Amino acid sequence: MISTQAEIHPWTAEEFERLVLSSSSKVAVFDCDGTLWSGDSGVGFMNWSMEKGMVSRSTCDWIDTRYRSYLAGSVSELSICAEMVQIYAGLREQELRDAAIQYVSEFVPSHIFSQMAALVAKLRQAGVEIWAVSSTNKWVVAEGAHQFGIPADRILAAETRVVDGLLTSEVLDVPTDEGKAASLARAGLAHPDAAFGNSIHDLSMLAAARHAFPINPSPALMAAAAKRGWGYFVPTEAEGVETAAAGGSFSPKG
Repeated sequence: MISTQAEIHPWTAEEFERLVLSSSSKVAVFDCDGTLWSGDSGVGFMNWSMEKGMVSRSTCDWIDTRYRSYLAGSVSELSICAEMVQIYAGLREQELRDAAIQYVSEFVPSHIFSQMAALVAKLRQAGVEIWAVSSTNKWVVAEGAHQFGIPADRILAAETRVVDGLLTSEVLDVPTDEGKAASLARAGLAHPDAAFGNSIHDLSMLAAARHAFPINPSPALMAAAAKRGWGYFVPTEAEGVETAAAGGSFSPKG
């Protein structure tokens, strides 16, 4: 086996920041789980919300079976990400939003990569338009992205249609894999100046950008980055931590 570690250049914190800030970017797009913060907030919120009784027992059993099948490779990333939002059909949107606010305030801040937060702050100060692109539940992503000053109208994430204040099971978007690039294109951002992501599901978004910045890359993204001659950056807090792409999550159980 050929090690990609020997073929791809790891950026120091100083080098990474210099490369990003000197890229003359006007628009920068960021994945969230594993890129801006550690762990998988989508899975964490799903488990937390089920423990809170927001989802029926039969639906809990169904999504648990589906998620186990996803981990076994028999359910696609696209399908499970859509289903993890569809389970809230019938709830009032405000109820889901309030739950997301509570969950994020309790569990996300301590997982934020401080170097990424500082970088986003510098980009915003320089007038760069910042977007968040994630296959996680949009209501959770919106609250997490708010920690970085990213407004709700610049968030592309997994969502279902809302009718008369109620969530439905009709999927509007699930930005993952090629779907991330497609979602950006629909938003008029087919080729953003800079893109940041940590998993192979971010590859299409990274490849569409003028400047690609893999962050804490999963093994699959590391291999893809090596083929393309990209470097990568691992935030200090991510060193030795399981990546979101590998299944790491955070919840009340830790």
